[in-house]
Amino acid sequence: MQVEKYLNDISKNQGTVHLTLIDPASQSPDEAAEIALAAANGGSDAIMVGGSIEAGGALLDQTLIKIREKTSIPTILFPSNAGGVSAYSDAIFFMSLLNSRDINYITTNQAMGAPLVYKFGIESISMAYLIIEPGGTVGWVGDAKLIPKNKPEIAVSYSLAGKYLGMHYTYLEAGSGADEPASPEMIKAVKKVLGDNKLIVGGGIRDPETARVCVKAGADMIVTGTVVEETSDVAAKIEEIVSAIKNE
Repeated sequence: MQVEKYLNDISKNQGTVHLTLIDPASQSPDEAAEIALAAANGGSDAIMVGGSIEAGGALLDQTLIKIREKTSIPTILFPSNAGGVSAYSDAIFFMSLLNSRDINYITTNQAMGAPLVYKFGIESISMAYLIIEPGGTVGWVGDAKLIPKNKPEIAVSYSLAGKYLGMHYTYLEAGSGADEPASPEMIKAVKKVLGDNKLIVGGGIRDPETARVCVKAGADMIVTGTVVEETSDVAAKIEEIVSAIKNE
């Protein structure tokens, strides 16, 4: 399977892609696999794996192995650094945190991780990663110069930079546990300049209405992560959100 084509085809034919983010450090590999299975049953299109500073090594490998034993939907690495690369994933969001103050998150980790991506034969999906207020833990770890919520023009500038650098996807990230995602105004402005390039929105999406607002504003893909850790019925919660965004 070519994962990028798979995601783009879903975006074209079904309206919006839903991605479930699982942090390997938040539960055991077996528990992560059960969450992934429930998310797939709820209609999620792919599983993103990563997101924390403790999400590498054997724990990451075992989590991916267990998830792939339970479900056939693609797994996509979402690494915080070069240690987040694993041979057991279908693809990787090969991203640069463009608004970081730390060169390590712009190019250094990418240079360290690239030989492993090549060695393992992992499909690479290029991404401009942008962190907006409040940013949460990822903003702190990535030393991001947070994009203000009320400054969509700054997000537009960074998004255009990513597009012109050849990145296929742009991710507007409010941070895990954020109260709300990027504003509809920011999403609309960024999508307008991206054109056919895909826009991902994540952070602060916990309910169908919030997801629907993001999609109506222009999001091609929606990420939910914290909500799967907070609910006792992952499949039902994902199904609510997926039903709200497909063919919206």
